Order: sequence, then structure tokens, then C-alpha cells
Amino acid sequence: MKHMSLQEITAACHGQYFGGEAVSHIEVAGVAIDSRKIEKDWLFIPIKGARVDGHSFIPQVMEKGALCTLSEVVLENVSHPYILVDSCEQALKDIAEHYRKALDIKVVGITGSVGKTSTKEMIASVLEQKYHVLKTAGNFNNEIGLPLTIFNIRDEHEIAVLEMGINHFGEMHRLAKMARPDICVITNIGLCHLENLIDRDGILKAKTEMFDFMQPDAKIILNGDDDKLITVTDVKGQTPMFFGLSTELDAFADNIHTHSLKGVSCTLHLGDNCIDTMIPIPGNHMVYNALAGALVGRELGLTAEEIKKGIESLTPVSGRNNMILTDSLLIIDDCYNANPVSTKASIDVLSGAETRKVAILGDMFELGEDEKELHRQVGVHASEKGIDLVICIGELSKATAAGAEELSAGNQVVHFDTKADFFTKMNELLHKDDTILVKASHGMEFPEIVTRLQELTLK
Repeated sequence: MKHMSLQEITAACHGQYFGGEAVSHIEVAGVAIDSRKIEKDWLFIPIKGARVDGHSFIPQVMEKGALCTLSEVVLENVSHPYILVDSCEQALKDIAEHYRKALDIKVVGITGSVGKTSTKEMIASVLEQKYHVLKTAGNFNNEIGLPLTIFNIRDEHEIAVLEMGINHFGEMHRLAKMARPDICVITNIGLCHLENLIDRDGILKAKTEMFDFMQPDAKIILNGDDDKLITVTDVKGQTPMFFGLSTELDAFADNIHTHSLKGVSCTLHLGDNCIDTMIPIPGNHMVYNALAGALVGRELGLTAEEIKKGIESLTPVSGRNNMILTDSLLIIDDCYNANPVSTKASIDVLSGAETRKVAILGDMFELGEDEKELHRQVGVHASEKGIDLVICIGELSKATAAGAEELSAGNQVVHFDTKADFFTKMNELLHKDDTILVKASHGMEFPEIVTRLQELTLK
């Protein structure tokens, strides 16, 4: 890794180097906080977790061939080099910031209340038609995951598409300090993390901290149909570009048609270019992702044909509107995370199914004092959309069930305290050929439900 010698790393994290002078000029080959991922000549950064202190693995990683380790304590009687720091977690961020600054690469930073990951996947799919792209993997979008993603950038990469997730004020400021985005994309300002960010104005303030460390000539791409984002005007001399469904925006879409669960077709308008495309993932919200991808692609020199190909090459990821067809069921695996806006959007997708429609909904966390009312509204929405069977699991989801029962829509509503309770009744409730949405906050661990559904055989 260029510009990542032990000497440079020590300076970047304000540490104290202990080891031979000759070794201090060697560049590390990689960086890891997981001892199992350490390879020869890598740097190990031991993080103190709630249950495990990474420092206990230092002897093991050095035996595996690590070049150096950080440490928050003086290491006695060791023959290997190490860098003494006040905080390994802060050093991780400082080193990532140093590495990013040394890279000759364009960075697309993505945040928002809903759709960060699906927008990241769309933008990466578009850009991959012309460039070698590195994108955030899984949930590596926080103050630990983002620096690890940055360390994965190598010489062959031309663009990095980095997702940035937050739930407190100041977090985005620290993430942007590492990412230094050339293009800033914000998907929307919705209802999530209200426990810490109070209201949508607080969410807007926290998300737009991304601008604090954007590059001087950075481009800003925002959802122009969002009533909060549309208030963003001049940012450090840069005028944002807006996308949405209004013809007055910089990029807009029309001729939108849903094709059951096969996807959405539409026409994208980017200045003089009109792109007729078929988005292969269902849900009208995917049109916004396509618009964001198209604008980013245009700013980075892609042709209309390349943008179209990128949109139509998009593939789903696990837990994100991923369609799983078994011998008995069609499962919409959207259980990675949830908030009221994303859950309603997923219910909209389910409503397009041509078979019996089943929603398995769990608790949504960090919604603040209005959490019960927000859950109730989701239940009402499920009934309004004609969902045949609404299965609610969890304490907060009692309010979802109550909301779903408010309308006399002929639907069935069932509540369970736990997943285990649901599993005892699963075979009785579900029918062969059902289309089933699985959606809840990450902490509910609903992937277990997806796994059990895949194993289910119904007659």
C-alpha cells in the first residue's frame, strides 16, 4: 500500500514507534482489525470490543506474519515492531484519512435515511460499465467499517463508491473526514434514528455534515422530491443537482410502469438525453436510485448507453429486496434493516405480487417517542395495500398489528412475541405459492426467518 510505511503510519496516528529503523520504511500490505484476516506484512489494529479485546490476539497475528501492530499499552519483551497509540479506534480513522488523501481516485459518498445500500449498488453497477470500482461491502458503512473499506482501495481501482451510515450528530463529520468525497449523494431525509437526531430537521443537519470535508470541486446530487433536501442551495460555492419526478429538476423520470415483481420500466431524462430502461428490481423507489446512478454516471463521463446498461445489469444483494424462489414460496428478503419509510416501500413492492401476499414484519428501532404510532401507521399501510396476511413479531410490532386490524379489509392479522412462537405456527399460516415479504430492523435477526422459509415445504 503506497504511502503506508510504518514511519508514515506512525505520524498519521500520532503514535510512538518501537522497532528497527530499517523496518520503519517498509510499507504494509494491508490493514485488519480481525486477527483471522491478517496476512503476511499486514498491519494489525486491535480494537477493544464489549466482549473481546483485540490486544489479546497480538502474539497470534505476529506469528502469522503481520509486519506490525498498534497497541494502547506498552508491550514488554517483544521482538516485533509496534506503534503505541492512545486509542486504536481513533488511530484506525486517522490512518484511513491519511491513506485516502494519498490516493488518486474519485470517491462517491452516499448517505440518506432510506435506500443508501440500494443506491450504492445502483451507482456502482453504472460506473462499472467504464471503471474499475470498489464499493462498500455489506454493512461496512460506519466509523469502523468505512476505514476498513478505504484500506481495500488498491492501485487498480479508479472509483470508490462509499456508503456512510450514522445515528448521531458528528458521526458524518468524522466519516467525511476520512472519505473526502468528490461526489456527495443524499437519497432522502426520512424517519430513522429519531431517538438521537430528534426530528427530520436534525436528520438533515446530521446528513449534510458530509459537505464539511468534500473536495473543493465536489458535485452534490440530491433527491429533489424531498422537502428537506430541496432547501439545500449553495454549498461552498457549489450548486446541488437534483433528481426526482418533477420535470423542473436536473434529472427526472416519467413513463413509469411496474411489471409485477419483475421490475420497473421508465424513461430517464438527463438534459438532452432520454434513456428508456428496465430496472430489474421491483419498487417505484428504484426509479430514484436509477436517477441518482444516471447523474453520477453522467458527471463521471459515461455515455447514455453505458448508463442504461449499468442500470439493467443491477443485481440484488442479500437482505435488500432479494427475490428468493423456492419450490413452495417466493420470498422477498428485505430484512437487513427497517424504518417506517422503507417498510412502507417494501409493502408497496409486495402489493404487486400476483399470488397471496404475506408480510412478516418485525420491530423497527431508534424511532424515538413516536415509535408506537409509527409502527401503527405501517400496519394501516399494509391493510390499505391489500396484504392478505400480516404477521407481526416483537413488542413494538403489537402496534403494527393493531394498525393492520383497524381497516375491515378482509385481511388476516397475527402477532407473535418472538420468532420462536411464530415458527410453531408457520406451517399452519403459510400456503404454497405465497409471496412473502420479510422486513425488520437488523437487531431482530430476521435472516433466520428467511432461512427457515427457504427450508419450508408446503403442499
